Amino acid sequence: MDSKRDKDQDADCEKITPVLLKSRTGEFDLESILFLKLRGIHDLGCIGECMNLEKLDLSGNNVTNLAPLASLRLLSVLCLSANRISNLEPLRNCEGLQNLNLAGNIISSIENLHCLQPLRKLENIRFKDNTYNYTNPVCRNAAYRNIVLEMFPNIKVLDGERVVGRGSELYQLCKDIDDTIKAGLYKNGQLVEHSDCKPWVEDNYWEIKRSNNAIIEEAYKQFNDVLHECRLLNNRATHVISQTERSMSLKKQPKQYAI
Repeated sequence: MDSKRDKDQDADCEKITPVLLKSRTGEFDLESILFLKLRGIHDLGCIGECMNLEKLDLSGNNVTNLAPLASLRLLSVLCLSANRISNLEPLRNCEGLQNLNLAGNIISSIENLHCLQPLRKLENIRFKDNTYNYTNPVCRNAAYRNIVLEMFPNIKVLDGERVVGRGSELYQLCKDIDDTIKAGLYKNGQLVEHSDCKPWVEDNYWEIKRSNNAIIEEAYKQFNDVLHECRLLNNRATHVISQTERSMSLKKQPKQYAI
């Protein structure tokens, strides 16, 4: 009997229900829920009844069908990484969406992304995440990055890299340097070995060379003298502080009287 009850509870946990939402959030009215993060979900169930939902994190679940999200027009941040999503069509109606994370799903082609083009407020979108090794089949397309940027002209951040505004130049510079290095290391798909590489500078380049100038020599001497005096003062101060602390601790000890 207990095992049957446990199975029923597991089944309920896989589907979003009003009871589940109220127990997880403490809200009595589903329309009062503004932020939500759920794990162990397979079916989005009644999530669409949370009409005022602004931020939703469903990462790391087993979600495949996004249809219940179509009614969430106020949703601005949506994280769906590490699921099993291939169809994004229901997100077309989420007109308030600004930040969308779809890394780690099974989105296969550029055509699957066309439904997101009406989302004029979308500024940050992610299809791959190198930190967690999340990606999508669509990212294998050699022209993937350029195509996505053309499709979404308002995008400021793509896959964690700023493409417009402050900092975008640095990202592009790093990318260009990386591409140049890779192009130089490989030829016809093979790693090129450079046996004649030479150091950029001479062996003793980084050694500090003392000048023969008498003024500089005197400055060195005076500096070392001052440094020596500072060390002596530090040792004296440490000794005085130690004695003071010892005497204070003795004063705080309770007096003992012989009986």
